[in-house]
Amino acid sequence: MNVINKKFERELIVKSSTDNLSIIREFTKTAAVESGFSDETVGKIILAVDEACTNVIKHAYKYSPEGEILITINFENQKFTISITDEGTRFNPGNVPDPDLKEYHKQKRIGGLGMFLMKKLMDDVKYINLSENKNQVVLVKYIS
Repeated sequence: MNVINKKFERELIVKSSTDNLSIIREFTKTAAVESGFSDETVGKIILAVDEACTNVIKHAYKYSPEGEILITINFENQKFTISITDEGTRFNPGNVPDPDLKEYHKQKRIGGLGMFLMKKLMDDVKYINLSENKNQVVLVKYIS
């Protein structure tokens, strides 16, 4: 089956612990490689998913390992979609300004670029409040 006709869906549920980031990266890598992305693009997808999940662990669950993160990957019609769902604290992406990279570098800051990186690495990034206690970030990458 060629890449154009290929389609699949994968799902992973993990506890909200940074210990599970390696499992998430491997899950993402396997699906991205199977979809036919180049090694460079696979790396970008993995980094974006890692940043999104780190944000969930850090901000939505405030480092509590008791929360769950549901990761669903769909590939169809050359569109690779990763949905990351949590039941942590609500998030409003409008409250996060784009970083001033010169100032960021000058201050030798570490961290805080997750959303910026996701937007740069992926073709589309959406934040959705599914319900009062359910949040979702959707990352999309198209195969060219």
